[in-house]
Amino acid sequence: MNASQFETILTSLDQGVMTITMNRPDRLNAWTYQMGAELQQAIESGNDNPEVNVFVLTGAGRGFCAGADIKDLFKNQADSGDDGNERPARDWVGLVRRAKPMIAAVNGAAVGVGLTQILPCDYIMASPDAKFSARFVKMGVVPELASSYYLVARAGFGLANRMMLTGETLDAAEAQRIGLVDELVPDAHSLLPRAVKLAKQIGENPPVALNAVKELVTANMAEPDIKEVQRREMAALAEAYKSPEHHEAIAAFIEKRPPNFKNLG
Repeated sequence: MNASQFETILTSLDQGVMTITMNRPDRLNAWTYQMGAELQQAIESGNDNPEVNVFVLTGAGRGFCAGADIKDLFKNQADSGDDGNERPARDWVGLVRRAKPMIAAVNGAAVGVGLTQILPCDYIMASPDAKFSARFVKMGVVPELASSYYLVARAGFGLANRMMLTGETLDAAEAQRIGLVDELVPDAHSLLPRAVKLAKQIGENPPVALNAVKELVTANMAEPDIKEVQRREMAALAEAYKSPEHHEAIAAFIEKRPPNFKNLG
């Protein structure tokens, strides 16, 4: 996971926290197919690395991600008539929901895909400089990456519709007020330290249980059958009771020591 293997992103690993930084600051980190492929590769590598507990996704410079690179993507796509069907399919939403816990640390403009790519993240944190827009309608297209689901889940039916139908831009305070942003930090300088601190707090917990929690949330958040919700929970709980992590947590409590969830096998 050496950062030099990528051209459009940077990666770093510190005490279990893998920070992924979109790194096209001269274009406000506008998204390209190469960036999408590199983000996927970085997340998959982190998932396979036992030293990685949690991801933090952020942007370099004054932007988070200003949406798809119109010059490099939309214009070429429109000119060529390419509808995307010839490119390898990538399930970004599935990747994020299957991944280790992921915090989005939004430092600037999160527009279009810059917004929709973070909606499935487990927690969205923002600095006062952040701005959010689902402005697809202004480009004559529609929202993607399951954003017509996740934006409603986060902001509610009416406000999500307003964002998608107007294409308006919200500042960080308004985004937090409507529930789109989970946490607003006091200033830009405190964003990454706060995100990393929370990531480390999450990473202290047993990885198998963290994964099981994410699986339950993904499966149950739109499940209308409460009996099915409980069935999934009880099945996951039965597995958890048998896990080495659970037994280590009990032993640590009885022995009055911090638990060690590493290398339990």
